[in-house]
Amino acid sequence: MHTSQKYGTKLKRIAQNVLSDTETSEECENDAYLQTWNLIPPNEPRTYLFPFVGKIVRSLAIDRLRHESRQKRSALYCELTDEMQECIPGSADASQEYDAKELIECINSFLDSCSDEQRNIFVRRYWYFDSVTEICTKYSLPKSKVKTSLFRMREKLKKHLVDGGFNL
Repeated sequence: MHTSQKYGTKLKRIAQNVLSDTETSEECENDAYLQTWNLIPPNEPRTYLFPFVGKIVRSLAIDRLRHESRQKRSALYCELTDEMQECIPGSADASQEYDAKELIECINSFLDSCSDEQRNIFVRRYWYFDSVTEICTKYSLPKSKVKTSLFRMREKLKKHLVDGGFNL
């Protein structure tokens, strides 16, 4: 109950940005609460509860999107996936699962090297699936600056990953 009151709007928005369907977004939010409840005994996300539940709701929404639209995929999801495929290597088989942790560390170190503004723009776009217009409104920035910043950050991320030993 308290989690829903405190984070419900934000969690629903994450799912809504992925799915563009209010009813399904609410289902994902509720499923996330159940999954969180089931995961808490081994985990104790006291200091990072929102990111913990946010990751769950985001994964549920993406899984739901994939399931519901195998033939016709969401244009936004395709657009963001295409943008990030330019700079992040995909895992072709299970043997590359080990590289996932290294990839996460490399992306995190890249984000740590960015300014707060750049990091916020990047995370809002590729984690929360915010539109460029929403980012512009949230941070009072011109559209051209946000688009240019995202383009340059993808290029820098690509170089950072190559320098980190990832083949693109």
